[in-house]
Amino acid sequence: MTQGLDSAFSWTVRVYWEDTDAGGVVYHASYLRFLERARSEQLRAMGIEQERLRTENSVAFVVRDMTIGFVKPARLDDVLAVTVALVERRNASLVFEQQILHAADRSVLVQARVRAACIDAASFRPRPIPEGLFAKSP
Repeated sequence: MTQGLDSAFSWTVRVYWEDTDAGGVVYHASYLRFLERARSEQLRAMGIEQERLRTENSVAFVVRDMTIGFVKPARLDDVLAVTVALVERRNASLVFEQQILHAADRSVLVQARVRAACIDAASFRPRPIPEGLFAKSP
């Protein structure tokens, strides 16, 4: 099923040893990887392959800024649901609201707001999002 960018999207991940600190609690930087992967998987679910976008259109999306709040910790072997929702689309950027939830009880562990800028993949300069790339927008 193709997922519209303005619809809620959820991706599931299990916490592995490599994601944790010595105490078995998820290391803060691991959450950034989970958030990034969920955004990438949302694009993939829409049929947008980032490598093809880069090579055929010289387009890439990069994180411009992020606000993140750590609410509760995740631990080794937890199953998490990482959500993505597009809340704003500008000419050359997208703003997402994301959450990382404990899959079993849906309790919020992390909340994030992420702005991704559209850039020319060769020059790394800002550029408009290609017309028609996203069929739906908020």
